Amino acid sequence: MKTIVSRLIDSRLSLSRTCNMGYGYIIAISVLRSGRFLSTESNKIDEPLKVEEAETVNVPPPPTEKLLVLGGNGFVGSHVLKEALNRGLSVASLSRSGQSTIQDSWANKVTWNRGDLLSSPDAWKDALNDVTSVISCVGGFGSNAHMYKINGTANINAIWAAAEKGVKRFVYISAADFGVANYILRGYYEGKKAAEAELLSRFTYGGVILKPGFIHGTRSVGSMKIPLSVIGSPLEMVLQHAKPLSQLPLVGPVFLPPVNVIAVARVAVRAATDPVFPPGIVDVYGIISYGKQKSV
Repeated sequence: MKTIVSRLIDSRLSLSRTCNMGYGYIIAISVLRSGRFLSTESNKIDEPLKVEEAETVNVPPPPTEKLLVLGGNGFVGSHVLKEALNRGLSVASLSRSGQSTIQDSWANKVTWNRGDLLSSPDAWKDALNDVTSVISCVGGFGSNAHMYKINGTANINAIWAAAEKGVKRFVYISAADFGVANYILRGYYEGKKAAEAELLSRFTYGGVILKPGFIHGTRSVGSMKIPLSVIGSPLEMVLQHAKPLSQLPLVGPVFLPPVNVIAVARVAVRAATDPVFPPGIVDVYGIISYGKQKSV
């Protein structure tokens, strides 16, 4: 019996010494209830020790995640901001105006920074101070030259600046390929593909590209609310189960299911803050799947 007790004490002392390493120490009081202690025939433990009470002291709190959203005033960007705030993150946004155009009160919790991604990074790089992750919702339409600058050059500048600042993760909201539309909106898609290539090169282990198709939800235009989900939601329910049709030549992209803007925002924030979220490309079906999962 003395041997059993002495081994138990040695085990507890060893646990105490181990827990004293690192940032703090743990004082553990173990209570064995089953009557099965340590085997007297070997060094094996028949049943693990059960820690009933433990106190941790001098352990610093985990570092606060700071997220920077590029294009936070837009349809997708505003939902990304709201999702990030709901997760308790410190949230900032960068836009050319440096002000919020969002009329909801939660937008007051966002730190708004002024900056133009097409200008020199020196004019706005301070917005990246202490930022751990970036989500870019920057994009736009116009002439082919303009679309390439907004969708490509602006995002590439942001990717370079974030990499130089040591940002850990960068999420880019791109777009699914739509076949013939790629030629009609050549500057739009060529710009996005250039940004995608740069992101995967600079953020090999922390770059995530979301490629949704049509994004539905409630879109605000001034004081007017446009319920895009009236059309998008039924199509999403039907087409997400018709994936083989999207593989058809030429007409296949027409059958890509729309995705809800809330799902896009949820996946984007998770990809930006979850260190085990796999880098690479998340297509429409991946967004729908991830978007249905509970927030972590």
